Amino acid sequence: MKRENNNLRLLPTDARAALVVAHPGHELMVHRLLEVTKPRVFILTDGSGRSRQSRLNSTTNILNRACARQGKIYGRLTDSAGYAAILNHDFDLFIDFARELTETFVNERIDFVAGDALEGYNPMHDVCRLVINAAVRVARRARNHEIANFDFSLISQPHSSPETTPADEIWLRLDQTALKRKISAAQGYSELAGEVSNALGRTSIEAFRIERLRAVASDGDNGARHSTVEQPFYEHYGEKQVAAGHYSRVLRYDEHIAPLAEALSNYAERSAQ
Repeated sequence: MKRENNNLRLLPTDARAALVVAHPGHELMVHRLLEVTKPRVFILTDGSGRSRQSRLNSTTNILNRACARQGKIYGRLTDSAGYAAILNHDFDLFIDFARELTETFVNERIDFVAGDALEGYNPMHDVCRLVINAAVRVARRARNHEIANFDFSLISQPHSSPETTPADEIWLRLDQTALKRKISAAQGYSELAGEVSNALGRTSIEAFRIERLRAVASDGDNGARHSTVEQPFYEHYGEKQVAAGHYSRVLRYDEHIAPLAEALSNYAERSAQ
């Protein structure tokens, strides 16, 4: 892998990378990282939402252009099936995802994993992060080797680079050619045309020049804690959707996400012994 600048200093030149996301289209947020690391890409759902239209084909085209590779988990769930599994406490489904990721991380000797951040915005994004953390924890013990674990935000992007990059972060500043490819890929993603147009309308293209990855703490906590005061956005949104008749139940942090986090943490603890 070509070392492009100092922001990639945390990656060995021959790093084997994996990208794990909840929905197709998330790869656009780290398009340059995709090009540079050519990772094995895992996607939990097909991104169909209520439309029932899969977004996988558009993502596959992006991955092919970047010479990235599909993982075994690639749009395996519809969004509705994923949310139903969370609501019904079908935690074994997500433990199996963690187990499959662990197998790949170990067998392919993955050095670097990037994926969705835990932000309280979308429950599947948060679940994806919990699954990644459990898989990395088990794989580290199985390999007796450190695996770098990074997340990236799906709801906020930095507008400028710091003078000194934090030691536990990677900041990629795209040159004009790389930025043009990223914006072109986003604008060519037909299933996300509305979202892309709105994003570009709210801010300048410069907001997409920087890709920030943050190291995830490896302290044994599966990272599920939200503020006990602040209600996650997805609960507010879910309440509106239930009131509108789109859904029958609201997905709650305390009732659904926290128990899943505990189940994944218990799985990792047992498997890592």
